[in-house]
Amino acid sequence: MTLIERSRLTMKLEPILECDVLVLGSGAGGLSTAVTAATRGLSVMVAEKEDVFGGTTAWSGGWMWIPRNPLATRAGIVEDIDAPRTYLQNELGAQFDAGKVDALLEHGPKMVEFFERNTSMRFIDGNRIPDFHTTNGAAKGGRSICAMPFDGRELGDLIDKLRPPLAEVTIKGMAIGSGQDLAHFFNATRSLRSAWHVTRRLVAFAGHKLRYGRSMHLVNGNALVARLLKSAADRGVDLRTRAKAVEILRDGDRVRGARVEIEGVMHEVRAARGVVLACGGYPHDLARRAQTFAYTPSGREHWSAAPRANTGDGIRMGEAIGAHFNDALETPAAWAPVSLVPKGKNKPEAAFPHLIERAKPGVIAVTRGGKRFVNEASSYHDFMSALIGTTQPGDEVCAWLVCDHRFQRRYGLGFSKPFPFPIGPYRRSGYLKQANTLQELATQCGIDPQGLVETVAAYNGYAKDGFDPQFHKGSTPYNRVQGDPRHMPNPCLAPIVDGPFHAVKLLPGSLGTFAGLSTDERSRVLDQTRAPIRGLYAVGNDAASMMGGCYPSGGITLGPAMTFGYLAGIALAEPAGSEAVADLSTFKRARTMQ
Repeated sequence: MTLIERSRLTMKLEPILECDVLVLGSGAGGLSTAVTAATRGLSVMVAEKEDVFGGTTAWSGGWMWIPRNPLATRAGIVEDIDAPRTYLQNELGAQFDAGKVDALLEHGPKMVEFFERNTSMRFIDGNRIPDFHTTNGAAKGGRSICAMPFDGRELGDLIDKLRPPLAEVTIKGMAIGSGQDLAHFFNATRSLRSAWHVTRRLVAFAGHKLRYGRSMHLVNGNALVARLLKSAADRGVDLRTRAKAVEILRDGDRVRGARVEIEGVMHEVRAARGVVLACGGYPHDLARRAQTFAYTPSGREHWSAAPRANTGDGIRMGEAIGAHFNDALETPAAWAPVSLVPKGKNKPEAAFPHLIERAKPGVIAVTRGGKRFVNEASSYHDFMSALIGTTQPGDEVCAWLVCDHRFQRRYGLGFSKPFPFPIGPYRRSGYLKQANTLQELATQCGIDPQGLVETVAAYNGYAKDGFDPQFHKGSTPYNRVQGDPRHMPNPCLAPIVDGPFHAVKLLPGSLGTFAGLSTDERSRVLDQTRAPIRGLYAVGNDAASMMGGCYPSGGITLGPAMTFGYLAGIALAEPAGSEAVADLSTFKRARTMQ
């Protein structure tokens, strides 16, 4: 139904709101678009269906993969565009999209400059963070950035509408920043400097909790969303929560708005320049999971760490007006192993993503046969891909992390926190298995006892030598950065020797989806013939991943989300009629506006 037809039927029933740009969703991609478009003089509305802003971004680590970014350049890390381009060519293979890769590599640094110059966004560098793999073109650092920690009080009343960090990865609601902050927490019992840092953080958190009900020291993805929200509010962006879009509206062959239920009242929102789909993909759409996740025919054998409201709304609305859904990717989602955290009687379990401790020295992952199947220090995506690949059709996709008591007290194991947190609650809830011997632990977990004992014996020999000939744990720059730099000779290998022993069950999960709507280099949604649908854009996880379902480095979701949101904002601000230009030439004219 066209907008004109809809208006005739509903003008007496549905209030009409008008803007230049309507953004559906409030993660990094949507807010990047909104801020860019508003900075260029457009009126923008952001419609978020939940009570809080931030989407999956607010729960994320907040890292963005932006090769050749200004922070790296200022630190003296200078590389030619051919290096990251070569890396992506080797990593993506047949999924390599030259147009999108060039758009990211050329405009990612400009995006960072734009936000630094014009908004409340400030970044910290990840100059010591290597790419996941050692493929030709890989870098040992200089390609990652994150939002600088942010004082939530600067948001004013908007702080109440910021999604809190994922509870399972916090300490009673206090998020720990990536990098040095996290390192201090791990070293609090071994360094007076780290102990003092942790003490100050805890005291500040206690004060914030008493006064404000939450921490005001925002880090990681929470800081990224907060800074984007502040920037949007400063530019007069109309920020709406409890605003669920249900239908895209067209005027002829052009998208001109959407029907949006705001605070329980259906509205017709007219968007003169266009609509941007940024609804977070489909991690909790059971039907589409069953369609695209080969190992789960029902869609239920999967536990996503993304917000439950991310149910594929944007993708379905796009498809309803002819958009092409692209699931011909290497993998359909950003795989990650998760464990299920009991939340109490009659409450659903929460998915805890295992992103960090697998690389630490003194832990292994085994199948029910008691055998290792992967380099545990691999990226979460590679780890999960290996587990899915090693599981026979029809069998449960699962594994167990196994460690000794020293490891658990030193690093924690999943949701079970390290010393000084008591271990009892995790055991009593059934989350953490414990036994005095490996045989007893195996029996509790349903693991073959002999297989586990033999595997641990072999692994302990590798740990003694500092070399893992089976899976090469600790052999890459990424492995070693994730390990314990104080443990030598291999920061990822230590023996499992002193009981009691502990285990946590791992299940297949994800951080978000990769499959999504087909888009071009300007974030315009494409139809079944791969022609742009006029006035419709998609960013973030509503758009099919430009990495083609591959995962070459940390931040390859948020980096493109921010960059292609920025490019969408530029495109939306261009003079009417310029959409017919299919290349990036118009962006060259926009450089003087940055």
